[in-house]
Amino acid sequence: MGRSHHFHLDHHGHSITVNVRPGRTSRLELLVDGKEVFRQRVQGTGTSVLTGELPGDPPVPFRVLVHQPRLGALIPRCSLEVDGVEQPMPERAMV
Repeated sequence: MGRSHHFHLDHHGHSITVNVRPGRTSRLELLVDGKEVFRQRVQGTGTSVLTGELPGDPPVPFRVLVHQPRLGALIPRCSLEVDGVEQPMPERAMV
């Protein structure tokens, strides 16, 4: 099992974090403002789509694309998509 990866982006005053915990079955977690809003277990590689909403009136729907590479040594990539605009989410080191 490889090390966990943590991706983070602040968007319009809200904190969006994705945790990728690799293994035979990877665990993906999506947090908005520190609260878990989506959890998924996936097997294999490819792209997973996590969905959520940013608080507001009305709430703003978004999705996060988690790209898990085919080769186990490569680092996954994450991107945030809001209103049809996709932007990369940088990985952050956890202390």
